[in-house]
Amino acid sequence: MITQTTDVRHEVRSFLLENFLFGRSEQLGDDDPLMDTVIDSHGVVELVVFLQEQFAITVQDEDVTTENLDSVNKVVSYVTRKLASKI
Repeated sequence: MITQTTDVRHEVRSFLLENFLFGRSEQLGDDDPLMDTVIDSHGVVELVVFLQEQFAITVQDEDVTTENLDSVNKVVSYVTRKLASKI
């Protein structure tokens, strides 16, 4: 299981780059907003499914917010918190 923040960051960035930016890494800073710029509402669903499958966490409906999912750093922080709560 992936538990280190750097591993989470790598996996999240790789997913976003491959699925939404098609490898254009220069267009994705860790604090850049994702919603409505990189991903749309369908992309949010794809991101949630990816997080649940990749990290074996459950993303609750109430967790799907800009505070948790609107940048690479926010996603990493959210996933790290969820993983820590499983220990």
